[in-house]
Order: sequence, then structure tokens, then C-alpha cells
Amino acid sequence: MKVLMFGWEFPPHISGGLGTACFGLTQSLLQENNELLFVVPKAHGDEPASTMQIINASDVPLPQLEPNEKKGRVQRIETISRNNIATPGVMKETKISEQYSTIEVQAALDPYSISTSTTTTHTINRWNYEFPPGTNEAVDVVEATNFTEGVTEEPVLPVYQFSGTYGPKLSEEVDRYADVGKELARSYEFDIIHAHDWMTFPAGIMAKKESGKPLVVHVHATEVDRSGISFGKVYDIEKKGMEEADCVVAVSEWTKNIIVQYYGIPEEKIQVVHNGIIPKDQAQAMQYPESIGSRMVTFVGRITHQKGPRYFVEAARKVLDKFPDTHFAIVGSGDLLPQTIDRVAQLKMSKNFHFTGFLNNELINRIWMMSNVYVMPSVSEPFGITPLEAMQAGVPVIISKQSGVSEILPHALKVNFWDTEALAEAICSVLQYQSLSSMLKERGQKEIPRLTWKKSAQKLTRIYHAIAN
Repeated sequence: MKVLMFGWEFPPHISGGLGTACFGLTQSLLQENNELLFVVPKAHGDEPASTMQIINASDVPLPQLEPNEKKGRVQRIETISRNNIATPGVMKETKISEQYSTIEVQAALDPYSISTSTTTTHTINRWNYEFPPGTNEAVDVVEATNFTEGVTEEPVLPVYQFSGTYGPKLSEEVDRYADVGKELARSYEFDIIHAHDWMTFPAGIMAKKESGKPLVVHVHATEVDRSGISFGKVYDIEKKGMEEADCVVAVSEWTKNIIVQYYGIPEEKIQVVHNGIIPKDQAQAMQYPESIGSRMVTFVGRITHQKGPRYFVEAARKVLDKFPDTHFAIVGSGDLLPQTIDRVAQLKMSKNFHFTGFLNNELINRIWMMSNVYVMPSVSEPFGITPLEAMQAGVPVIISKQSGVSEILPHALKVNFWDTEALAEAICSVLQYQSLSSMLKERGQKEIPRLTWKKSAQKLTRIYHAIAN
């Protein structure tokens, strides 16, 4: 099955679980004899060699933006890029393998970033929000010029000059990304369209209308998860995407129930495909790093209401009353980071807390090796890949019952996110009782082989064939 797939991020340039999920899922889909044409907002050239040796596919010219009545055609030409950034106005397809190609669409969307109105005065907010040297936050339409030697110069259609980073013009860039979807549907042959999360749903819809091919929308999170019961523009985009889709893929039963209840999508249209994990050879683990204390409790995730950092902090105060030497690591960044730091200070716990900002995979692995327990107190978590990563690293896991991953983890402690007393008791139990800690580690690691992306890809491939026939 040949799939035109719209993603929004890809390792190592990620801001959350979406990029991790796209990486794991695409690798397993290839093993199921699918061909992928993967569209990304910005290919940087340092994606994992096993999957994206960039082989850039470039900016996509958009006839809709033609400022004049000039006539010309879009050429597929070789172009010299500077610092792996594609020259605007040309469309360069590159192949990773016989099965896998990429299309680069520079973009500045970020559903999780902090408003730029605060970034100039609150540098702490920029930990996961930076623009490359020599660029700014402006996003403009430019007319491209072809300077390639040896190619007859013709008028080239203009492109939408996306910033290539996470920027403020979210609404505008979602619209332009949809224009890209339409153009790609005109240029490529494929059997099915797959769009990941709301930023790409309009592009998927446009590709479907242009090609007549079936559309799968993959719901990794909803606006209801992020903001509570909300009926703004993001909600409207999500709802329209699900209505236009031939199949809606939800990452959990938790998410499926939200889609039915708040978006009015019929149950029979929704398929649950749980996320997975890429197994690692634990024998290749790095040397155990020096510890920062006798006990460490870890939170990894965006510092937003959805992820429940407030409940982690309140539970920490109760844990310290029993184990005063415990340290707490908060790994990530987000809009509630300043308030979270303030609350830690109010509770007189600053010496026990470590705020790291966003960390790459290598540093996250070091955090796991220093952790005695991982806590995910999410208010509403569609799935939650991080608990799987913690379990694979041999870290006992405590998660909220309000999460999709809780559906497939029998060997994790589960509490209601708001019950900080129960959360603190669970943490203290793991810290105090070595037998409990060892049991959670051992049984958790034994669960990993059945929680791989291969199983997810097999189910998704069956969905492709069912709706394409």
C-alpha cells in the first residue's frame, strides 16, 4: 500500500510524543510492505540515518500565491542547499529507500509552544523555543527564482516562506499546509492518505478532495485533552477532519470515548490502535551516571495543565515529609513552568527540585538511570509513550487512571490525577519497599516485547486495505 502521510514533527526535532510516535509507526509500517511518502514541515538533515537521510524533497510551490499573472511551470530540479535548508521555490524529491520518500515543507506550527509575546522578557520560556541564527519570526510569501546552473530559466511559482521553526502564525500556516496537501495530491500517485493530528487534518482533506483517495486521520490528542471542553478553531478543525475521514484512528479507548462524546463521531468509524515502543538492547546501556541523591522521582513531559505538573508538586511536598532527602526532576518546558517553579518555592522545596528544560533522548536515558520512580499524573492523556520508555529502562511507573496507556499496563501503579494523597502514598511505597520496586521493574520490562510498534503497524495496515478496497 502506498501512503501519502502528513506528519508534523520527526526526531530528533520533536516537542512531544507526536514525533516519537511517527518515527516508531513509520518504521514498522515499512516492515509491513507499505510505501510511504512522508510530508514534514521542516527536514533538517540530521534525522536518524536509518530512516531519513535527508534526501530532501523541498519546498512546494503554491499557484494560489501567484502575485502576478505570469505563466510558468514548476520544475523538479537539483538545487544546492545551504545548511541543509532547501532553496525556496523548487520541489526536490529525495528517496530514503525504494519504499520511503520525504517531502519537506518548511513550517512554524507548534501546538504546544509558549506565546512569543513572553519570549523576549522571560528567557526561561525559550528553553524549547528557538529560531535558527539568521532567521526571525516573520513568515512571508516570497517569489522564488531559479539560479540553478545548466537549467533553462523560467518563471517559477512562489512558495509560502515558512519559518521552518515553531512560530506564532499557527492559523495561517495550517491553511498554507493545506494548500501544500492539494499540490502534492496533484503530483504523486498513492493509494491512501494518512494525517497525524489536527495541524495536518486540513492538508489531508485537501489531498482527498484533489485525488479522491480515502483518508485516515490519526488522533494522538484532542483539544478536549489540552484545554478541557473547548469549542474554538482547533476543535472545529479536529471535528471537520474526523467527519471528512473515511476512518478515524484513536490511540486509546480513552480517546475514542472523547471523540464519540464531544465530537459526535459514530463509534463504528473509529478504530483504536494503541501506540508502542521500539525495543532496545539493554546490554548496550551506558554506564550508570552519578546520582544527585539517594532517591529521585521523575516527571517527563510538557509543563502544561494537561500533564498535571501541579499534582506532581503537591504530592512531592507530602513525600518530603516522610523522605526529606528525596530529589525531584521535572524534565520539559511549557506555559506553566514559571508557576510551577513559584509553587515549588512557596512550598520550600527548591533545594530538592531540578528543572532541566527539554532534553534529547540521550540525556533522557541518563535521567532514567538516575530515577527510582517515574510519575505521569496527567489530567487527560490520550496515550502516553513516556511510561513505556521508563519501564523499558527499568524504572517503576506510576500513572493516572485518566490515560490511554493505563489500558495496556497491568504492572504500573494507577491513581486518579487529582488524588495527591494517593499519589504520594504510591511514591513512598515504591521508595520504601524494595520488593515492590523490584516487582514493578521486572514485570514492566517483561511487558515491553508485546507493546511494540509492529503490532500497531499490522493493525493499521489492515485498516488501509479495508478502506482502500
